[in-house]
Amino acid sequence: MRARNALLPWAAFVLVHAVIIVLCLFGPGEPLGDVDIVYRHWATTAASGGPVPGIDVPFVYPVVALVPMLAALAIAAFLGGPAAYALGWLLLVSLVNAAAFGLLLGGRSPTRRRRAAAWWWLAFLLLQGPTALARIDAIAVALAIVGLLALSRHPAWGSVLMTLAAWVKVWPAAVVAAVVIAGRQRMRVAVAAAGTALLVVAVALALGSGWTVLSFVTEQTGRGIQIEAPVALPWLWQAALGAHTGRTIYYDHDILTFQVAGAGTGLVGALMTPLLAVVVAVILALGWRARRRGASVDVLLPPLVLALTVALIAVNKVGSPQFITWLAAPAVLGIVLSGRRWLLPAVLVLALAALTQVVYPYLYDWLLVANPAMVFVLTVRNALEFVVLGVALARLWTAARQHGSLDSARGPSLTATKE
Repeated sequence: MRARNALLPWAAFVLVHAVIIVLCLFGPGEPLGDVDIVYRHWATTAASGGPVPGIDVPFVYPVVALVPMLAALAIAAFLGGPAAYALGWLLLVSLVNAAAFGLLLGGRSPTRRRRAAAWWWLAFLLLQGPTALARIDAIAVALAIVGLLALSRHPAWGSVLMTLAAWVKVWPAAVVAAVVIAGRQRMRVAVAAAGTALLVVAVALALGSGWTVLSFVTEQTGRGIQIEAPVALPWLWQAALGAHTGRTIYYDHDILTFQVAGAGTGLVGALMTPLLAVVVAVILALGWRARRRGASVDVLLPPLVLALTVALIAVNKVGSPQFITWLAAPAVLGIVLSGRRWLLPAVLVLALAALTQVVYPYLYDWLLVANPAMVFVLTVRNALEFVVLGVALARLWTAARQHGSLDSARGPSLTATKE
């Protein structure tokens, strides 16, 4: 019986990943567009002696993002060459997820909370659909989950993993900031994070990158408002209701995304980055307030990580569908540390994942022509992001009045008791 119970989550893991891989390879839409066109181009160019993104030429991602792209190319070599790159990528992400899934289960007798978190993650992946695997974000999410799970016994290594995740996709830097704010071992976490970042930069400089190693910062500054972002909704609704006579949606060939055009988009787009910085600063201040008032780490860390992560999605002029995958890390952490108390955020994040899959990739063409029904679905999805943010902020505000079972001198327990 115990062996069967131990195998059941893994059977579900294989089934979920097989379903998503089939959807990626044969489903409607173009879920593998980024992987099969953009990632493969970057990887094959670098492997063949051409300019290396992030080293020789500017790169839209932090430089470590090229590592999994090259790893997928190596796997594709065993599957028939670059033409099999997409399958190589999907297998790579599945292997990385398997490592994170195994650590989440935590051995032969995982706690009830860890099992619940594992099952929740599988449900989330299935509801998110193709973008759960077919984007570089999947690697960062798995690294962030492992990093958070490692914090209890190995805070420095947990910080290293989360910092590496941030050098794949920037958002896990917010997780590192949350751990520094919430934990007693903040100095160890901060030093490990700084050391890892300096090592990455040093290696890139040794390879001749110069300032190009930081090009992912400047590459993002000139972006317009992406159509999936919450801030794009006023212009999408103008187009959907026929109130906009000009071209509302256009394709940016430099950034490779669809964006909105119209009166005020330039000003609003310019204001979004400062606004996001202010929102992040306020959330960090609330986390610091709660910590100063005695909130334990296991009570404070999940809502703080969730608030920071969802803020980076909701208060952002960029709104790619894969951004919702970021929420898997704080949701898994919350389930492991809080159990049933995390039910509401966990359910809301699942709803976000399901609505995102409706929008992309299957019916994305409807959004590109501002179909009112699809704009409505996107509106509900984006509004739900702010609901999740509100729930996280409310729990962050009340965290100082709650008491956890955490030995805060050791950091997050992440070894939740059976319920």
